[in-house]
Amino acid sequence: MDKIIIEGGKTRLSGTVTIEGAKNAVLPLLAATILPTEGTTTLTNVPILSDVFTMNNVVRGLDVAVDFQESTNTIVVDAQGEILDEAPYEYVSQMRASIVVLGPILARNGHAKVSMPGGCTIGSRPIDLHLKGLEAMGAKITQLGGDITASGQLHGARIYMDFPSVGATQNLMMAATLADGVTVLENAAREPEIVDLAILLTKMGAKIKGAGTEVLTITGVDKLHGAEHQVVQDRIEAGTFMVAAAMTSGDVLIKDAIWEHNRPLLAKLIEMGVEAREEAEGIRIKSDLSTLKPVTVKTLPHPGFPTDMQAQFTALMAAVNGESTMIETVFENRFQHLEEMRRMGLHSEILRDTALIHGGNPLQGAPVMSTDLRASAALILTGLISEGKTVVGKLTHLDRGYYRFHEKLAQLGANIQRISED
Repeated sequence: MDKIIIEGGKTRLSGTVTIEGAKNAVLPLLAATILPTEGTTTLTNVPILSDVFTMNNVVRGLDVAVDFQESTNTIVVDAQGEILDEAPYEYVSQMRASIVVLGPILARNGHAKVSMPGGCTIGSRPIDLHLKGLEAMGAKITQLGGDITASGQLHGARIYMDFPSVGATQNLMMAATLADGVTVLENAAREPEIVDLAILLTKMGAKIKGAGTEVLTITGVDKLHGAEHQVVQDRIEAGTFMVAAAMTSGDVLIKDAIWEHNRPLLAKLIEMGVEAREEAEGIRIKSDLSTLKPVTVKTLPHPGFPTDMQAQFTALMAAVNGESTMIETVFENRFQHLEEMRRMGLHSEILRDTALIHGGNPLQGAPVMSTDLRASAALILTGLISEGKTVVGKLTHLDRGYYRFHEKLAQLGANIQRISED
């Protein structure tokens, strides 16, 4: 089992780091490649992550040809032949995001069977919004033995979403592209990854209006064709390196980072006293940790502060003198990393959805265990500012969302290595 070892305490990150294509964008993009019956679909700027390999296998399991050219970060998908109705349990069970194949399979075949998905243990993340939306579009849904079966010819519908779920918005948007008539999704998710999916679908011949707003309008078409698309840059990886620079009094250029996509995070960094500047090549973060001030952060759906940056930002809060407050409103079980950080000397209190972080106290390196994807990054960042050696285990979570994270930190000046143990 692999471990990451950090010798921390005096780390100051500096230099330039290049980020990858977005994990949270490429997974639904891969689901969308199921839809075209003419031509192949090519995705470029694809990150080399374990979740991508898993989704590739989900799509392959539908009897679709998937060619991942890792040397060029390119995936070519050929779904022109008949595809199967049932997504393979072996891979769907590994990853929550795989539920987004339900809509495309149903829209194309009129029948779909997908197992209840797995993933990080950060909350219940129910899929009722996915199913209610498909039912409103004419699907008959049954759940039996851990499987979801959907059947029926889809038609347009006006759907109000109780919560702006990213996954449900993606699933319903893809299903609606081939539905008969017009579908309107109200209170839809507005994340950049939604916009990226809409761009690909539009290239395929879909008719979509309002991507990035609260109301999406999709007019169904008879068929879709292949297209070529570059995956948008990963705002969460970019944000992770912004936080890393801030908490180490660093000076780091995050190459190709998009200011608009990271605006909620940047606003809080600037409120703390971090210098953030948009440059031609990306976003530069400069910081003097001794001058930073505590803040209050509340996670919300986009354009609010992203829940996927919560764990990393609490690591920054731990470094800043004073009491900071983190309120988590999206997932109910996303403070598990704080228990591990207490092993390193963190003083914190958790009351339901709120964590009080008493920052600025000396931290000590310790053996810690990743509890989910973003928590793994937070523990590594905490190791950078902790005296002595920190050993982070259970890196399967990290590899789901970060490509060679330790190497990128090392190039910026961190004393970090990854080792394999039997």
